[in-house]
Amino acid sequence: MPIQHIATKIGLSDDDLEPCGLYTAKVRLNRLPLVNRLSKGKLIVVTAMTPTPYGEGKTLVSIGLAQAIEQLGKTSVVTLREPSLGPIFGIKGGATGGGRSQVLPSEKINLHFNGDKHAVAAAHNLLAAMIDSHLYHANDLGIDVDKIFWPRTLDMNDRALRHVVVGRGGKSRGVERESGFIITAASEVMAILALAASRDDCARRLHEVTIGFNRDGERIRAQDLQAAGAMMVLLNEAIMPNLVQTTEHTPALIHAGPFANIAHGTSSVIAQRMGLAVADYVVNETGFAADLGAEKFLDIVMPASGLKPSAAVLVATVRGIRHQSLGGESNPFGLKNGLQNLRKHIEILAKFNLPTVVALNRFADDRDEDLRAIADFCDGVGIESAIVDAFHKGGEGALSLAAKVITAAAKTDLNAITPLYSPELALEDKVALVAREIYGAAALDFEPPAKLKLEKFSALGFAKLPVCVAKTQYSLSDDPKKLGAPKDWTLKVTDAQLASGAGFIVIVAGNMTLMPGLPKTPQAARMNIDENGNIQGLY
Repeated sequence: MPIQHIATKIGLSDDDLEPCGLYTAKVRLNRLPLVNRLSKGKLIVVTAMTPTPYGEGKTLVSIGLAQAIEQLGKTSVVTLREPSLGPIFGIKGGATGGGRSQVLPSEKINLHFNGDKHAVAAAHNLLAAMIDSHLYHANDLGIDVDKIFWPRTLDMNDRALRHVVVGRGGKSRGVERESGFIITAASEVMAILALAASRDDCARRLHEVTIGFNRDGERIRAQDLQAAGAMMVLLNEAIMPNLVQTTEHTPALIHAGPFANIAHGTSSVIAQRMGLAVADYVVNETGFAADLGAEKFLDIVMPASGLKPSAAVLVATVRGIRHQSLGGESNPFGLKNGLQNLRKHIEILAKFNLPTVVALNRFADDRDEDLRAIADFCDGVGIESAIVDAFHKGGEGALSLAAKVITAAAKTDLNAITPLYSPELALEDKVALVAREIYGAAALDFEPPAKLKLEKFSALGFAKLPVCVAKTQYSLSDDPKKLGAPKDWTLKVTDAQLASGAGFIVIVAGNMTLMPGLPKTPQAARMNIDENGNIQGLY
């Protein structure tokens, strides 16, 4: 449908929109409710068990659930992150749902969309360019070249750019120094866009970005380089959420795209607040599993924004449970062992007192007896579950899930839903609590550089910030080869980074990198267009 028809369903007028073609539009920020105003709707977060490399269908289930809620006579909005070109051309392909539970126009959303990712990359790289320009022009701020930790960014998987040397070739090329690239989804600018409450808040956060230290050990901010204003100019349109529609014309707000394995992993606070102001239910996807996206929502986004979910949906699949068994997907006895991974994710959400419903996302080749075994397991641990077939049936395939979620959300005491830790806890203790309570680690090992950085950040006054752990999404541990619910293992903290504008400390665990690489045969190798411009191989 034309996007104006979708806007009308949730009370938005033409004056609230900046159309971007026939089927997408930016929503102007004048539609943001006052921060202290009571919301109309209830927030539902969608998370999952530990996924396979191909994903377990959180986006599809989120869309199907929002469509089902509408079929039950309520208004709903689904809020999703913007897909990253890295995974799209890497291993996963498109990230807009599938079958009868997609957001549309899917090809535009998956690719350049309305330019938000490019705006984030441009704003990030403008600051990088201004840093090197300042070094070239006498370095009046006395920036320590060896203490600059603001990289450049690119929205593509490219391992060759993880560590680079810039400024080579003589004085006219700038100051030679070591640097690197991160994927745009890991950029602090992307995190700021996702966490900002308004244009003013976004500008304030950009001013506070720390790019490194001077020779006296004092931090240098974006505002010291007079860069934040121009960065905000580049983000002027990107800060507005994108309104699109699902296959059943349910409104969808897609905005910002921080990864959950290396950032905080959820759509923008602005999009969620807008949705809650106009709909009975907002279904918000959080990236990867409950140990990543859900934990970071509850420990980072919730305290910063005041947004509290009324219920959680935990997506599980037969494929995922078999994969998490000790023998992998091919093990015919793997279902029982893999269920311990699902149990752990149920326990994670219980630590936040968040009512949870397990969504059994059905694949075409799933056996009924396996689905019954998972449902029986959920019954045995006292958790509601529902089989979801939104791929083939759309909202109709998620009606049971929707009914159970609505019932669970109606009983929730929002005051009981609290973060795992207090801001007053020391940074190392916050990491230890997440490692033990969420991941199930038996011990921690802080490598000396990481320990020194945490001490430095605390001395600078950032001890009260939450921690955002960057680790593999393929295991509860920091080792992707440790399947199920591993025990007696040690979380290795290898690095720490200050994200003072976003408002958290990044904790790098294991061999995690902020710039992924392509697989041997990427999805890109299967893509092409025909003579009429139709894209092939995107999914």
